Parts: sequence; C-alpha cells; structure tokens
Amino acid sequence: MTTIHVNGKTFEVNAHPDTPLLWVIREQLGLTGTKFGCGIAQCGACSIHINGEVMRSCVYKLSMLTNKDKITTIEGLSDNLSHPVQQAWAQVDVPQCGYCQSGQLMAASALLQRKSNPTDQDIDNSMTNICRCGTYQRIREAVHLAVTITKNPNKSKA
Repeated sequence: MTTIHVNGKTFEVNAHPDTPLLWVIREQLGLTGTKFGCGIAQCGACSIHINGEVMRSCVYKLSMLTNKDKITTIEGLSDNLSHPVQQAWAQVDVPQCGYCQSGQLMAASALLQRKSNPTDQDIDNSMTNICRCGTYQRIREAVHLAVTITKNPNKSKA
C-alpha cells in the first residue's frame, strides 16, 4: 500500500511501484478527468500538478512520489468551476472536441502560478500540450482572460 495525497485528500492505493500515476488516478481513485493520450509524455492530455508543477502522469511512476507530495488533478482545480482558468475557458469557448482540455487547463494554471501576466511567447513556450483540433489561439486568449479574471474577479461572467 502506498499513501498519496490527491486534491486535498489522502488515499491508500495498492499498485505496483512502476504503475504510472495516470492509471492510479483513473482506475483506483476514479478521477477520470485526467486523460490518456499518447503514453510517452508528448501530448499532455494526462497533465496534473505535483507540488504545483505540471507533470505528465502517463510516465510519472507511483514510486517517484514522496509522502509529502501533493497531487492536483483537473477535479481539484475547483469543485464549482470557480478557478479563473476554468472561467476563462468557458467564456472563450475554448474546447472543440474537448479531449485535451483538462491537460490544457492544468498546464495553463501552472503557468499562471509561475507568471502572473504571461506574454504570448511565455504561453507558447509553456503550453506544450497538443490540441488536435487546433484551438491554440483560443487557448492563448483564455490564458490572457484568466489573468484579467484573477486581477478583477468581477470581470467573470461564469
């Protein structure tokens, strides 16, 4: 048994130490917002936060965690869609098919934790997740809107 901390809760999981965190999150914890995309850390559909840093959970092994690590999944950003990134995504209507969007939201929220007012270049450099529908312009627009919402929560319509 391994103790992990996900979205502010502590869980005991029974999985082989080499199990990718993605499968522990989805199969053992039932948090299915984190998606499987490529299995080689390229697409970003599986992005989560570990101690506030964006990580690709498809290649992050259970054994790599310490007892102090705090994991946040898309379900942990907020329970009522009140996170500025979630609000911005809804206002801009970013998703097309939506498959990659949980990973995109996790990457964007980690970026905004590091840089409170990112430039287009900062967004392009940090948002390395793949969107097969090509919503990159709307993603960039939503990241900029999330900055505005963070600075002035009254700007939010959501």
